[in-house]
Amino acid sequence: MSERGETKRAEPRNDGWLASRWARLNGPGRIAGVDLARGLAVLGMFAAHLLWISGSFDAAQPTTWITVVQGRSSILFATLAGVSIGLMTGGRVPLPADRMTTARGRLAVRAGLLWVLGILLIATGVPVYVILPAYALMFLLALPLTSLPARALLLLAGALAVIMPFVQIFLDALPLWSTPAGYFVSLGLGWHYPFTTWIAFVVAGLGVARAGVSRLRVQVWLVVAGAVLALIGYGTDAATGAGPEAEAASYLGALWTARPHSTGLLEVISSGGFALAVLGICLLVCRTLLRWVVLPLRAVGAMPLTAYTLQLVVWAAIAAAMLDRVGDLAGFRALEPFWPLTIGTVVLCTAWALLIGRGPLETVLDGASRFAVPGDRRRARSAPSFTP
Repeated sequence: MSERGETKRAEPRNDGWLASRWARLNGPGRIAGVDLARGLAVLGMFAAHLLWISGSFDAAQPTTWITVVQGRSSILFATLAGVSIGLMTGGRVPLPADRMTTARGRLAVRAGLLWVLGILLIATGVPVYVILPAYALMFLLALPLTSLPARALLLLAGALAVIMPFVQIFLDALPLWSTPAGYFVSLGLGWHYPFTTWIAFVVAGLGVARAGVSRLRVQVWLVVAGAVLALIGYGTDAATGAGPEAEAASYLGALWTARPHSTGLLEVISSGGFALAVLGICLLVCRTLLRWVVLPLRAVGAMPLTAYTLQLVVWAAIAAAMLDRVGDLAGFRALEPFWPLTIGTVVLCTAWALLIGRGPLETVLDGASRFAVPGDRRRARSAPSFTP
């Protein structure tokens, strides 16, 4: 990420407002491929929420391709959270100790605000599993790791991905979850996206940022390594994976599956690899002229918190006005809201990015974190506008 020194900051700015907004979205201070990947993750979650999706993915059957958004979009989102943490704490080289302390403090404040926002979205009654509470917890868990180099982070991510699915089955079977108190605890923890295992995706993203996400070699490595992991995981599942009955009947069945949101070993390996490959492809695409074709998707990825939150708020408002209850998922999907909400989000985010700049919720979180944890403005490092 670019750094602005005192000399540059003292120079007068001659460009106009629109030119400065354009530069903010497309200048050297942003990594276009990361924005593109975030935009795809957000819209993938829109599809998972709003479309009727059944069956499993079959490359030979285009009608099944939409199933790719199930589970994988949120895992891509979590992986990109790690990338964002890495970029905001120095990129390839971790920040010096004093600046790292400031950055960690600000990230902790953002995590707290994200958790509160997630609880407020849950309170709307919209029938989705809101990812923000889990997201906030994973942010906090990643903070002590921000001084580690890329190799250590990637090895740790691999270890967590292999070990934690074995533990997760026992955690999911705790009697707590079947109690009334456990229900509210699960909401507060975002247990549909269990941080105990999903932290592996965040750590992997952090490791990618430390490896140098802008480097061509790293981008190619992401595609190759991610594709290999995905092929191993999905291929093994197709050959020997447990079906729904076996998954529910035994420990081994619950472990040996790639079913979306199962947190099984094969899902963690395959969908984690899928997320890395998608990120690498997005980074490579944005090295070409296609970066201008996908600018609207990059605009969504530049303000994903706003886009994600707006979708759920609009959903709650429409459902309250047109349905008997906000939680009527079938009734809301019957209104066929996916394309209107998706197109509206893309248009709004593009216009906002080009005419105004940083997304409104991203601005609030960034301002609040800087207010709560002041730093040396003269040495401030520009960071991606995505806040968590």
